[in-house]
Amino acid sequence: MSLVFPHTFVPWFRSVAPYIHAYRGETFVVGMPGELVAAGKLNAFVQDLSILHAMGIKIVLVHGFRPQVNEQLAAKGQTPQYSHGQRVTDALALDCAQEAAGQLRFEIEASFSQGLPNTPMANATVRVVSGNFLTARPVGIVDGVDFQHSGVVRKVDAAAIQRAIDSGAVVLLSPFGFSPTGEAFNLNMEDVATSAAIALQADKLLFVCEIDGVHEQPGDSSSAVDTELALADAVRLLASLPAPTEPTDVAFYLRHCVRACQAGVERSHIVPFAVDGALLQEVYTHDGIGTMVVDEKLESLREAGSDDIGGIIALIEPLERDGTLVKRDRTEIERDIDLYTVIEHDGVIFGCAALYPYVEARTGEMAALTVSPAVQGQGDGDRILKRVEQQAKSQGLASIFVLTTRTMHWFIKRGFQPVDPEWLPEERKRKYNWDRRSQVLVKKLS
Repeated sequence: MSLVFPHTFVPWFRSVAPYIHAYRGETFVVGMPGELVAAGKLNAFVQDLSILHAMGIKIVLVHGFRPQVNEQLAAKGQTPQYSHGQRVTDALALDCAQEAAGQLRFEIEASFSQGLPNTPMANATVRVVSGNFLTARPVGIVDGVDFQHSGVVRKVDAAAIQRAIDSGAVVLLSPFGFSPTGEAFNLNMEDVATSAAIALQADKLLFVCEIDGVHEQPGDSSSAVDTELALADAVRLLASLPAPTEPTDVAFYLRHCVRACQAGVERSHIVPFAVDGALLQEVYTHDGIGTMVVDEKLESLREAGSDDIGGIIALIEPLERDGTLVKRDRTEIERDIDLYTVIEHDGVIFGCAALYPYVEARTGEMAALTVSPAVQGQGDGDRILKRVEQQAKSQGLASIFVLTTRTMHWFIKRGFQPVDPEWLPEERKRKYNWDRRSQVLVKKLS
């Protein structure tokens, strides 16, 4: 084993642990377009799904088959017909869709049955359940176009799906629905996945698709991907975009994410299948890799409470061990918890600081300022500092100070000035550790 490997793997695995705990027992609906299979990504994608399943996540997988149906039509000398971004399904196209669905279902089930040693599927036992879980109705005639055998979801048998995933199976849904008279309708994968997520009130809806997410400047692929999009912002963006006709259009998947969140699904994601392991990165890292639409910002800067004590201790312990921070025992943190500010993202504490006021001296000490290594460089330290400054001003303090041995330059860049330890308030000066020789830095508050 490489000497470097434990030093990278162990911290990474520990950073993933909060997400493993948070998502165990939750329900994810995953939409997979046929383009993913056509790009040769199926085996790796199924391996990642099996890892989520092994971590206790309940999976409903919805597959598409757009390129596979087109391939079948081309082999029969026919040209695919689309209108309003949806396939017009005549009798021949319906036959091609049924043939493509059967073949894809076989390939997906075969991928879940892999078990070669030294692969992510080794020792995995993943049962895949399919069935007639969807009732559909015809699209009908729209703007003079008869969509024939194309349909939309009328009802999802959520109770039957729930029983299947509760038993430990992965439920596989094909984009087919049936009318009460037994007539088959070709459905959109996106509609099926969204309807299933809403019916199940899933915790997440994830589209692992052709695009890498919604960019901060829509239409400019060179701009950064917006990793978290508030639902209200997504609605406004959607209203400004033209109606989508291709899966690569910004609004194509975004409209379904918005619909799901508006109907009670907590989070909807757009994740690129072109990136290996994108699903794992989206689920088990702080910022993910694609775009997440959520009803409200998941990251919050707030005052700490008693439930945050464990998260604060876990955050500061590594810095206490290496001497960056002065060691604080749990009793001290419990006693002073009302003085702490934390940054929380999706239930995980990623940053904290405490403000100890010295009212008579009109100053306060900012202590235990810590930001998780997983999110350093993203401005969380500045956000905490700004909040502490606001708290100090509201208490009538004229300045704040810090004691540090390692991070002087960070504070100096933010307006702190070094002073002699004799400057400290008398009460704090009595506690000053002259052996540690911490640098005292002060910032005046305007």
